[in-house]
Amino acid sequence: MKSLSMPHPRDDCSTPCSLADTDILSSAESTSSDSSLRSQPWPLKFQIPEFSYEVQFQLEQGNQAFLNNGTLLHPSTKLKSDILQSLASEMAKYKIYPSSAEFDNVAEALITKYPCLKEKGSVTGYYGWKISLKYKMANYRTRLRNIGCQELTINSVKEKRSGMGPGPNQVKKPRKAEVNFCPDYPPGETKESLEEERKALLLEVKKKNNDQLIKRKMEKTFAYRRQEIIKGMPFIAEVKNRWPALFSETEVILTNFVIASHFHKNLYLKKNKVL
Repeated sequence: MKSLSMPHPRDDCSTPCSLADTDILSSAESTSSDSSLRSQPWPLKFQIPEFSYEVQFQLEQGNQAFLNNGTLLHPSTKLKSDILQSLASEMAKYKIYPSSAEFDNVAEALITKYPCLKEKGSVTGYYGWKISLKYKMANYRTRLRNIGCQELTINSVKEKRSGMGPGPNQVKKPRKAEVNFCPDYPPGETKESLEEERKALLLEVKKKNNDQLIKRKMEKTFAYRRQEIIKGMPFIAEVKNRWPALFSETEVILTNFVIASHFHKNLYLKKNKVL
């Protein structure tokens, strides 16, 4: 089943699933109105969010002074913290674990929009901002983990000690082009209710001419399936047994389309030095 980006099963079906290479989310799933999934990959050009009125006022004043006489703004500890917090929150809409190049994207976008924040003596003008942003993002991840964000709790010390998580030096996180790595359940859904949906799927795959119903149920159970595969790392035979619709012709074709789309997007990003 290479088209599903899974390891090819041996005859004994004992090959375990790759923890990050299964069940790619389609664009149709990502735009589901009843889901908390991310709907967009990392943008080609990062847009700096609108800050609070207080922060915006100080930055606009700083920009005006920079335009008038080239004076750089030396933000107070609170102002800098507020800026970094807003940026971290905006970045989390796309990625919880941004790459070094993506931190560069954000820091460069910040001083481009607000040149008064450029750093004197820095080759890039934003190196200090990049480092501060990395620390702020790490703190933001801790906050999200503490309130139960599944994408982060799988890497908690508690999970690792219980044997359910990765090794102490391993971090489960998205690879390139993975928009939703380990999403939370849709609002109003529980593990029990989604398990009932899974059981209903087992009956639906045996029927004919109900592709749309299967598609809707697959979308609804995406988070449940993702968490099961990432946390449990089941063998392919078990995944086939529990989620036969994932291996249907329709899902395989859809997955190949998504993989091809992500591949060409990554080529474009690399060509334009975004990655």
